Amino acid sequence: MPLKEVEAFIKKNKHLPEIPSEKVIEEEGVDVVDMETLLLKKVEELTLYMIELEKQNKKLAEEIVELKR
Repeated sequence: MPLKEVEAFIKKNKHLPEIPSEKVIEEEGVDVVDMETLLLKKVEELTLYMIELEKQNKKLAEEIVELKR
């Protein structure tokens, strides 16, 4: 999911996509194995976002070097 969509989802729902809300957790509890799986998925998503940001930063740094020449 693109970060803009994640941001919109969080603003609207007050929690991350696929992660139960605090209210749902309080009312229904949480299966630890399921939550661990979801959290690992979120870590993977964050890693992918970071890789993409690193690529963008490298490209911008190269453009800055070129503009300074």
